[in-house]
Amino acid sequence: MKNLLTRRSIRRYSDRPVADELLERLLAEASRTQTMGNLQLYSVVVTRSAEMKEMLSPAHFNQPMVREAPVVLTICADFNRTTQWALNRKGHPGYDNMLSFMNAATDALLYTQTLCNLMDEEGLGYCYLGTTLYQPGQIIDILQLPRLTFPVATLTVGWPDECPPMSDRLSTDSFIHHETYRDYTPESIDAFYTAKEQLAENCEFVKVNGKETLAQVFTDIRYTRADNESISAQLLQALRRQGFEPSTSIGDEE
Repeated sequence: MKNLLTRRSIRRYSDRPVADELLERLLAEASRTQTMGNLQLYSVVVTRSAEMKEMLSPAHFNQPMVREAPVVLTICADFNRTTQWALNRKGHPGYDNMLSFMNAATDALLYTQTLCNLMDEEGLGYCYLGTTLYQPGQIIDILQLPRLTFPVATLTVGWPDECPPMSDRLSTDSFIHHETYRDYTPESIDAFYTAKEQLAENCEFVKVNGKETLAQVFTDIRYTRADNESISAQLLQALRRQGFEPSTSIGDEE
């Protein structure tokens, strides 16, 4: 098994195709991951065509790997399938709410991580796109996702054509809490973040962005309050559109 300590995000892929048989096997094996109530509250949309990748690209801020990767996988929180099953078996589903979305999203993300681990074992490269939740409405339209189905993760997949440096990680002391949560002090923040801040690439990151500290780059440029609030509003609107709210009763629609 490939060591997770050497895992890298791969954004450049070779021309070598990803065989259907291999991908189908990995997608099937990943289904053995944990799932709420054994319901498997997820679906995966496999995109291979250049036309569909071109359509998806703007939803991911036109990152080149969306067009260039042999395969793009969109993993969705899916309570539609379970709801349809229940309605066809005299059930009375009530999954148009935030709890159901959270359960389905958790299932989908557990599946995604298991799939990533399996792809690592095969030597496949992949990149997890955090942009999936930024403009979900576009993805919903392009992939024709039905009510109670919502995109939560995207992976670009292919055989690596690069070996980028590994990203830094905080020490385990920074995120492991024993018995109860211990809040952070200025001293502990210094202890946990100084090494990260002193890395040459992060010092350069601060410099090219014209900031004083690495934290300022993240709060003032990369993930600003204004962007977070705007994207949150779009996210809530998309969730309502997909039915994850208790305003309508599933099964009572015309």
